[in-house]
Amino acid sequence: MNKTLALMLAGMMTSAAVNAQKIKLTKDYDVTITGSVQSDILVPQEDHNIGTGTYDDKVLTNTYAEVHALSKYVDAGARLEYLEHPLPGFEKDFKGWGVPFYYVKGKIKNAELTLGNFYEQFGSGFILRTYEERSLGIDNSLLGGRLVVRPFKGVQVKALAGKQRRYWDHTSLVSGADLEVSVDQWFEKMQQKGTFLTLGGSWVNKHEKADDDIMADPTHKLRLPENTNAFDVRANLQAGDFSVLAEYAQKTEDPSFDKNFPYIYRKGYVAMLSTSYSRSGMSLLLQAKRSDNMGFRSKRTENGTAAFINHLPAFAFQQTYALAALYPYATQFNGEWAYQAEFGYKFKRHTALGGKYGTSLKLNFSHVHSIEQNKKKGGGPGTDGYGSAFWKWGDKTYYQDLNVQIEKKLSKSFKLNLMYMNQFYNKSVVEGEGGLIHSDIYIAEGKYRINNKLTLRGEAQYLHTEQDQGDWYFGLLELSFLPHFMFTISDQYNGAEHYYNATGAIDETKGTHKEHYINGSVTFTAGAHRLQVGYGKTRAGYNCSGGVCRYVPASKGVTVSYNYNF
Repeated sequence: MNKTLALMLAGMMTSAAVNAQKIKLTKDYDVTITGSVQSDILVPQEDHNIGTGTYDDKVLTNTYAEVHALSKYVDAGARLEYLEHPLPGFEKDFKGWGVPFYYVKGKIKNAELTLGNFYEQFGSGFILRTYEERSLGIDNSLLGGRLVVRPFKGVQVKALAGKQRRYWDHTSLVSGADLEVSVDQWFEKMQQKGTFLTLGGSWVNKHEKADDDIMADPTHKLRLPENTNAFDVRANLQAGDFSVLAEYAQKTEDPSFDKNFPYIYRKGYVAMLSTSYSRSGMSLLLQAKRSDNMGFRSKRTENGTAAFINHLPAFAFQQTYALAALYPYATQFNGEWAYQAEFGYKFKRHTALGGKYGTSLKLNFSHVHSIEQNKKKGGGPGTDGYGSAFWKWGDKTYYQDLNVQIEKKLSKSFKLNLMYMNQFYNKSVVEGEGGLIHSDIYIAEGKYRINNKLTLRGEAQYLHTEQDQGDWYFGLLELSFLPHFMFTISDQYNGAEHYYNATGAIDETKGTHKEHYINGSVTFTAGAHRLQVGYGKTRAGYNCSGGVCRYVPASKGVTVSYNYNF
């Protein structure tokens, strides 16, 4: 994408943002212009106490601007990305700028055709999920074509083909098809009884040229398959307040880079069973998942978060509190048994446990364990690698947490949230070293409405562990002035922070010290505009979403974040 075209697109986006409206043509050809602008900026400062390392740029930014034109028969859109000086923690290939996402979509009554870039997910994503997650630097969209057809009532067919985005380039060709049948659409009595049944099946093919010289040993080069096929079948039944989802997927031989079993020819498998029950005031979720060698990338030599064709969700509660998210779990594609149970209950008002305003209780239990992997004799690159009995566990706990949350309104003006979490985190498995960390986490959050425009919120958090860096403490105060302003200050610290040298590496000669990670910010909101300006330090750690994690180094400086949707 040349600079002239990119600048023209930027001008179009600016014009659309200023004049966001529906363009009246005729009844069937009205055009609605929508879009957004997001810019996150860091003016960095070097701080060797926390290990920021050195910076070549005075200002770092991840900036995105997109515009979409929507009409009855045709949609079109594009996104400009400016990542020439990216925020800390992203790979060198992430750097660049241009218009990597653009599309046009034609629509008629029972079909739509997309040409250009698009995102898609088949079922739960076990064999195909392309998506964008800017906080992790993930955009694995496909560039090609997708056709969606609804030929009969309750039937939907998808067919697609395209090359997958890898930063500013594209990798192998990914093709696929998906069939989904809503059986209840054919039987009126099922709908009358509140019973819904959906059946689905999917196929995905990765075509990757076998031009990588990968050696099984010093004298034997691997014969790499150019095609890998993956299949998925699923059934989802909902009957009244009860629902159950069963799904199974597998892929053919797909030798690729892997930290434990590189370039083996073992097939991949994943099976999941998920049930839920929900009624007024109560909810229950039970689910289990077994995966085995189910990493699926469009580039066999890739590492990190790029070029994933599929997605395996983590069966762990997605925490938002700072210390509860200090040790986040990342899905292990080599294989795992994962279990999760969630229970929610709201005690009614004017009861012994509900009190005057009612009480909400949430319980969550997650456990992730290794699968049995019997390494075969001579098992290495070019072999099946290992054997694995379906029901047998391995000898490692990857992750476990038990947490309970209580939400209680004590008066018209004051609400209190309490949380306790007992956690086991295998740092060696997730991060490569550190052993099994056991922690107890205690959190209290209070929100007090002073008047109709003024609200004060506070958090107090404590994490106790005898492993890793020991205990952590976190405190936050947030004052909101409706409708425009919010002021926030927070501090996170422990007594065993390392010293670092100029390169950001730990200086083993200096021992440890207490380091306060203090942050303050002011947020201004007006209509669709949101501007936040802050200053402070951020500790090194992992940023995770849905079981996918990225390591983010420590940083210090002025931060600016601007968001606008039109």
